[in-house]
Amino acid sequence: MSHYARYAVRLAKQAGDIIKKDFTTVMEKSWKADGTPLTKTDLSVNRLVLDSVRTTFPDHSILSEEGNDFREASEFVWVCDPLDGTIPFSHGIPVCAFSLALVHNGESILGVVYDPFMDRMFVAEKGKGAFLNGKKISVSSQRTFKHALFSVVHWNGAPFDFSRTATVLKNEGARISNVSISYMGALVAAGAFAGTIFPGDQPNDTAAVKVLVEEAGGKVTDIFGDERHYDRPIKGHVASNGVLHSKLLALIIETLPEHQKGGTT
Repeated sequence: MSHYARYAVRLAKQAGDIIKKDFTTVMEKSWKADGTPLTKTDLSVNRLVLDSVRTTFPDHSILSEEGNDFREASEFVWVCDPLDGTIPFSHGIPVCAFSLALVHNGESILGVVYDPFMDRMFVAEKGKGAFLNGKKISVSSQRTFKHALFSVVHWNGAPFDFSRTATVLKNEGARISNVSISYMGALVAAGAFAGTIFPGDQPNDTAAVKVLVEEAGGKVTDIFGDERHYDRPIKGHVASNGVLHSKLLALIIETLPEHQKGGTT
């Protein structure tokens, strides 16, 4: 394990300690402009990441969902979602994850996703495989939508509307489960999910998933099948076991609203 990976795992454990300490069944929250909740835990973990990276790697940038320290000239960027799954967490449901990736010149080279409640640490480094609590993991061999498990995220105002995509998948016998984008992506790497489809344009939830899934034998692209840089906006995100990837992409384009089929800027 590289020194970057060891550092990321330590930081994930520290973030997990904050998440567990703050967890209660009744939690105060505010609301962001997009209508999603924000808790003090989001901000506390975000502050931990900002302070830690600035101290340990002063030449690196940070791109985080709750506050950045981003410099265009940085060769290395840490991309973070401090609390992925704020909605269930803020309602007293202990299902969430801390997500952290190291991006080098736009390419995800390290991904860590940590579930502090189950103590499940997913780690992958470019060219070194993907692991869950030290055990090597791999994607599923599922070849059809029927009985496969997917995460298909959609919300009002998202850059891409996957509501019809989810309906068609269900009609073909697939099962849909949504909680935390990065966690569901890590579970694609572990073979539990066949794929995840994300409609957003920010890489915070997906940069770690990119390397985790690919190192586990799967495939990750934007929704148009293109490779993306994960230190800048993306055009949605599809992570799969690889076998179903082209089929998923075709379904997405078929079911997208016409005005979204050309992508976004």
